[in-house]
Amino acid sequence: MNASRNVSDEPVPPPTILVVEDEILVRTAIATYLRDCGFDVIEAGDADEAVRVLEAGIRIDIVFSDVNMPGTLDGFGLAQWLRRERPGLKIILTSGVAQGAQDASDPREHGPILAKPYDYTELVRQLRALLAKNTSP
Repeated sequence: MNASRNVSDEPVPPPTILVVEDEILVRTAIATYLRDCGFDVIEAGDADEAVRVLEAGIRIDIVFSDVNMPGTLDGFGLAQWLRRERPGLKIILTSGVAQGAQDASDPREHGPILAKPYDYTELVRQLRALLAKNTSP
């Protein structure tokens, strides 16, 4: 067996999406859909749990987070934490309270915001667009 291996022979793992949503039925539904679309998915029930996942060193490609959640951070707080601690990591936020999201912060500061209820295919399109930006020269 040849001890040296060509890096290009290594299988490329699917992108990993961290889904942060406190509503378990919503989280389970979108996580299942994303898995069916070929993504690896890690689920977190709030931003505090998401931070623990990220601090554990697990490879995450994009964070998809609700804005309104219980805990010490909401989705905007998580986005600010990411900008400070993981500046290259992309985030897509979602909110069922569109006006509240507009009042809380400029969405361009954090990343795209999808209004709830969002279209799953639009979410996947945005995820793939962000992933393509990450791999562009």
